[in-house]
Order: sequence, then C-alpha cells, then structure tokens
Amino acid sequence: MAILTPSRTTRPASAAPGRKDRAERGLRASASHWLAHPLADVFLVTVPTLILIGLGTLMVWSASTPYGQRQFDNPYYFVLRHGMFLLLALIAGAVTARIRVQAYAGVLSWVILSGTVIALALTFTPLGYGVGGNKNWLNFGGSNTMLRLQPAEFAKLAIVVWGAAVLSTKRKLLGSVKHVLMPFVVFSMGLIGLVVLQKDLGTAIILALLMLGMLWCAGAPLRVISLLVALFGAGTAALVYLEPNRMARILGFLDPTADPTGINHQPIRALYGLATGGWLGVGLGAGRQKWGALSEAHTDYILAVIGEELGLLGTLIVFALFVALAWGGFRIAVRSSSFFGRLAASGITLWLTLQALINILVVLQWAPVLGVPLPFVSYGGSAMLANVMAIGVLVACARDEPGAIAWRRKRAKRKAPSRRFSTVLPGRRPS
Repeated sequence: MAILTPSRTTRPASAAPGRKDRAERGLRASASHWLAHPLADVFLVTVPTLILIGLGTLMVWSASTPYGQRQFDNPYYFVLRHGMFLLLALIAGAVTARIRVQAYAGVLSWVILSGTVIALALTFTPLGYGVGGNKNWLNFGGSNTMLRLQPAEFAKLAIVVWGAAVLSTKRKLLGSVKHVLMPFVVFSMGLIGLVVLQKDLGTAIILALLMLGMLWCAGAPLRVISLLVALFGAGTAALVYLEPNRMARILGFLDPTADPTGINHQPIRALYGLATGGWLGVGLGAGRQKWGALSEAHTDYILAVIGEELGLLGTLIVFALFVALAWGGFRIAVRSSSFFGRLAASGITLWLTLQALINILVVLQWAPVLGVPLPFVSYGGSAMLANVMAIGVLVACARDEPGAIAWRRKRAKRKAPSRRFSTVLPGRRPS
C-alpha cells in the first residue's frame, strides 16, 4: 500500500499573476494616485500646452526659413518674432493663471469685452491693416510686424470669459428666451458681426460655434440653440455665395482635382507633404513643400510640414497632445467649484479643440479652406498670446477646485511659523 503524501498543488498558468499583469496593475495604481493629486489638472493642461509650444517653435523655424530668406534676407526672421511673442505670451499666461476666478466672474470680464470691442472697432480706422484680403489687424508701427495686433483672436477669449460670467449670473433665468438673448447672444453677435465686416469668415465661424457651445453648456433651451444654428447656417451660406473667392473654395473642396495651380494648390501641396513623410518623415528641416510650393507653410498649413518632416508618428503625437489637453480641460470643467468655472473651462477647451480640429480637417482636405491656424503650433503672435492667456484662465479654474483650495490651505498652515516654542522677552506678556 502506497503512502499518500500531500503534494504541492500548483495554480494554473492563467491564474498566476505574471510580471506583465503586476506591472500593469502597478502602472494603473500609480496613474490613479497621480490623478488624485489636487493639482493634477494643472499639469494635465500645462504639460501638453508646453510640449505643443516647443514643437511649434521648432517647426516654425523649419517651415519659415526659406520664406524668411526669400522675403527678408533673414532665414530666422519669423522664428525670432515668434520667440518674442512667445515670451510675452508666457508672461501673460502666468499672470492670468494667478488671478482669482472671482475676479474673472466680476468686473474683469466686462473689461475684457470692452477692450475687445474697442480694438475690433479700431480696425475700421486708419490703424486698420489688411492681410490676405482681410482687414483684421491693427498696425501701430508701420512695417514692423511686432507692433501689429489681431483683435479677432481676443474676441474668442472675450466670448468665453464674459459669456461665462453673464450666463452664470443668469443661471436660474436661462429658461426664458429673453434672458438668453440679452445680453449674451446680442453682444456676441455684435462681436461676430465686426469680424464678418473684417472679411474673416473663418474666425467668425469659430466665434459662432463658441457662442452656441457656451449656450449648450449653460443649459439654454434647445429651441433657441436650434434657431441660432439655422440663422448662422443661412448667414454663412449667404456670405459664401456673395463672395467669389469663398465660393471658389467651396467648389474646389467639392472637386479636389480641379484647378491644381489655383484654388486647390495649397490643399494638394499639403497632401503631397503628408504623403511624402511616410511613417517617420524625411527628417527635420529636409521637407520640400516649404520651398515655395506651400506658401502658408509656417501658419495655416504647418501640420503638413510636420507630417512631411516628422512623418505619421509626429502627426499622431500632435493629435495625442490635443486629446490630452481636451481631456484635462473638460476634467477641470467637471471638477470646478463654481458654475462660472465650469462654463469658462468648457468654453476654453471647446475653443482650442474645435480650432485644432478645423485646422486638421482643412490640411487633410476634409473641409474647405478657412484660414484657421493650429493653436500653439502655427506662427502668429496674436493667436499665441490669446491662446496662452486662455490656458492661464483654465489653470486659474483648476486652482479653484475644492481639492486644490484645501491642499493650498493645508500647505499654508504647515509653512506658518509655530508659536508653541516662541520665547517671551522679560517684562512682556505673551501675545
């Protein structure tokens, strides 16, 4: 008779946690722990923004070198000016991030709106300056591009910040059409009208979408939003029909092979650049389309240069950074402690992601040419300044989250000097 000895039972291979499973669980735990930090949202929006700015500066240098050499006999002409505006934008962004949310929700929102309206109106005076058929610049220094400003870029910030302040004040009255229309819709349509008179239809479309998005986020009646959508759709169709150049862009979009040396020249060259890049690109600085074929290489079509020189991988990295920025922005909106913060964070995130999406669709020839730059990446001082200031407001909203407020108060108490070991001078009573 054999003696039965207890044998060591082994777990099935599928049940035993492997190194890969443990690593995945550890990674998820670390990510959850990091995202639970009170200031995690600040990093979720600032880190993608800074990476996009750094990549954009590098690509502006690469894309603008031939044009700068040809036009100004200086290959670094555009990147130097881009760097100057970037420095100013970072300073302005740091200032806007330190301002309390309550100040934005108060009188500061009206200051932003008033300043934007005045600046837009000044474009119709002798200070106005036209670029590409659009008279939407203010020229303060003759031929010096450092002293030019595009007020329409700041109109986006005005609609978001001022709109959030007004809609949060009227939160309980938004069921009434009268309170929805006045003053938010009326004033916003005034801003859009000024931009339309400047013949900048692309920016006007973004402003209209921002206005509709703010109404949606605030919970305005759907009948009002639907009516405004129909009104803007009819107005856009009329503006396109009455302007031959805009109509030509629509017809060129509908027939991408038509007029390859005219209206479809830029879209076709952009696709050539993207197709040439392959997976990893031809190398930084080695792109060919920027040498005269793609005339807007450093502005509206900089994504085509990224696709050509950094390949599909570089393009996907840009997409991923905008997705991360959008996720962080909407996370701030959900976690904000005030209705103003939720609206402002939603509006800024909607603005930046919508503009990025429109630019990407245009470069991929999935949308007609609108003349919209890629946020943080394209060359443009006014756009960079307005975009970074918007991120500053978004950071201010993140700092106003309940967890962030409690964390700062707790940290302040730790830094406060302890009175337990304070000495009392002879002849004085302890205070």
